[in-house]
Amino acid sequence: MLQLFPPDRFFDRCPVWLPSDHRFPQAIYQVIRTLQADFGIIFERDPAARHWLEVLCCYPGFHALMMHRIAHWLHRWAIPFLPRLISHLSRFLTGIEIHPGAVIGQGVFIDHGMGVVIGETAIVGDYTLIYQGVTLGGTGKETGKRHPTVGMHVVIGAGAKILGNIQIGDRARIGAGSIVLRDVPCNCTAVGVPGRNICQEPPSDCPLDHAKLPDAEVTVIRTMLNRIERLEHVLQTLQSARSYDDVPIP
Repeated sequence: MLQLFPPDRFFDRCPVWLPSDHRFPQAIYQVIRTLQADFGIIFERDPAARHWLEVLCCYPGFHALMMHRIAHWLHRWAIPFLPRLISHLSRFLTGIEIHPGAVIGQGVFIDHGMGVVIGETAIVGDYTLIYQGVTLGGTGKETGKRHPTVGMHVVIGAGAKILGNIQIGDRARIGAGSIVLRDVPCNCTAVGVPGRNICQEPPSDCPLDHAKLPDAEVTVIRTMLNRIERLEHVLQTLQSARSYDDVPIP
């Protein structure tokens, strides 16, 4: 078995990946720290990650992020064609489409990743968790900032669509299959179609604990049933008081 380094300590045991500021330019140092965060977060978020070589070779989300960071650097230098070509090749190889103009923070984890689309002006904060089928898209042909801004430590469930120039606050959660068209405050959860914000209870500290997401539709239906029961009780009381028991209710 391959056990060159413990899976979650690979970068800590490899001095090449942890240079000091006086040995390397700050830009290179930042790139290496970003790659370290992208690599290490996989072991924290995915219980199936067991060995560093497996993650390095078999995780398309990690590959897509590495290729995107190269394409984004070329895009910032206004180099034509090549950034889009890298993005297209990344889409072909990983099933994840990230426009070179998108800004993605460090420690972002795209789990599985097939069908993920991130638009040109989207911003994704540090340590965000994105599942398969997620779209960070626009709502039309408007120019300028037209894609979402996602805060830090956000969890976006499988198949969720976040559309338009909206803000997703830090530590927010987007339920699987939700369509979010308006801002989501910090520490809140958006569920449903269209997405409804629920902020009564703070989300769990475990980002993988999706079973405790609130169900907005169940809450609305339960409220309606309780109100109907109260109205029926009031109606029966009035009928008893006025001796209208023999009058059928239409």
